[in-house]
Amino acid sequence: MPLTYRHVDVFATDPFTGNSLAVFPEAPNDLSDRQMLAITQELRHFETIFLNETETEAEAVAGADTGAEADAGSHGPAEIQARVFDLFEELDFAGHPVLGAAAVLHERDGSPGPLRWRFRLPARTVTVATRRTAAGYHAELEQGEPQFLGTVPAPDRAEIAAALNLPADALADLPLETVSTGLRYLIVPLVKGLADARIVRDDFADLVARHGAQFAYLVDVEAREGRHWNNDGVLEDVATGSAAGCVGAYLARHRVVPADEEFVLRQGRFTGRPSLLTVLPQGDPDELRGVRVGGDVTMVARGSLDAAPA
Repeated sequence: MPLTYRHVDVFATDPFTGNSLAVFPEAPNDLSDRQMLAITQELRHFETIFLNETETEAEAVAGADTGAEADAGSHGPAEIQARVFDLFEELDFAGHPVLGAAAVLHERDGSPGPLRWRFRLPARTVTVATRRTAAGYHAELEQGEPQFLGTVPAPDRAEIAAALNLPADALADLPLETVSTGLRYLIVPLVKGLADARIVRDDFADLVARHGAQFAYLVDVEAREGRHWNNDGVLEDVATGSAAGCVGAYLARHRVVPADEEFVLRQGRFTGRPSLLTVLPQGDPDELRGVRVGGDVTMVARGSLDAAPA
């Protein structure tokens, strides 16, 4: 039986912008890790998400975008097993694949009203609200309470900057801090140099790991624009939903943006795929209770695999 998938662009108001994604809404339960990785590498999207075909129902809610409870007309169980792969490995958590998957499920459901979904990933279970728009769908992900895992000591700041091809004075007068809402990002705040940044150390993964992080995310604190690469520095991400929650929590904690007010984070300009991510840090700056990350999803194509990898 062919494996069908939906090609969508996430954080995109128009097709062929934002972060592309392949969604397999009915992935067989016996599809192996190696097969899912091989499919992801074949399709060449930055990430691909595979959903359990037996758990793809949603809860219709009144005012889903406000976090309201499901109404009496809900469709039933809403927890969906989801697995996300990039071109190298499975990810414990990822933002843009979950948002794109929720939009695909909403399209399949056909409901004209807002819906809510629960996705079970290896690292955590998250909730996504979806609603129709004129161009497709809008999805918002509740990333939960952020964790602040430590700052980079002052003597090491210049080393981090140099590893990113930046002078030390490109760094903002703010801490370099590791934050997690599912994945651990070292937030590197900049006042200049975003266009010149790139990873120039072969051991960059080890460098960020010394500070408790899995990846680094650069953000121009005034322009609210970010960049992120795989740790080898070869592939730049178009729009990083999982990091956007960490950025939102970081900026609110350090009073760069107000808590409980949504702002727009831009990414993807340097890849030719401009993207807009909405970010809402929630709670008191010293005790943030959650972060919501959202964006528009446009539907681009449908496809099927005539054969699965061996």
